[in-house]
Amino acid sequence: MHRRKVLIGGSVMLIAGTSHLFAGEIMKNTPLHDAAQRNDVAAVAQLLRKGAEIDARNASGATPLLVATHANAIDAARVLIEAGADVNAKDNITDSPYLYAGARGHLEILKMTLKHGADLKSTNRFGGTALIPAAERGHVETVKTLIEAGVDVDHVNNLHWTALLEAVILGDGGKRHTEIVDLLVKAGADVNLADRDGVTSLQHARESGYREVIEILEAANAR
Repeated sequence: MHRRKVLIGGSVMLIAGTSHLFAGEIMKNTPLHDAAQRNDVAAVAQLLRKGAEIDARNASGATPLLVATHANAIDAARVLIEAGADVNAKDNITDSPYLYAGARGHLEILKMTLKHGADLKSTNRFGGTALIPAAERGHVETVKTLIEAGVDVDHVNNLHWTALLEAVILGDGGKRHTEIVDLLVKAGADVNLADRDGVTSLQHARESGYREVIEILEAANAR
């Protein structure tokens, strides 16, 4: 078996050669994984009828549904979810279809996972809910959907950041992040929860000069 070098997180690793390269990882997929990734609904349905394991894992621990979610293959994801695929099944880095769809703003797949048992309390490798990366990346409709679903707006991740803190610290202060800050505040987010250094969202916004964000936070009695 040949081996190749793969750069992961700044370190070179020798990994046994496998059949597919996806999202920066060497992955050995089943036929169902492949069909899901290319959004081939007919092939997905046929493989399921023939008894393919719906939650089979590839080399990175991803199920066919997670592979479909990576590719935003909406139709394939729908077939898999309606056939009973686990929307909470995590891979080796603790991504699940639900968490990944939320983080990446894959809204249609996210909504399907929410209708089929998504665990709103599940967390990613950073200890964050789906809402936190969605807020950081400016996915307005995703944030709105997750708030309406009941995700905890004040959940604190391993970095000691909430969705509000990430929207301010890692956002750009533009229209999308400003709207997300407004959504979170209106949803009851605690505007005075500080990061591990005791710095609040308002203080971060002032430091960055995000005028509209500052106005929203000050109106909510932020300190």
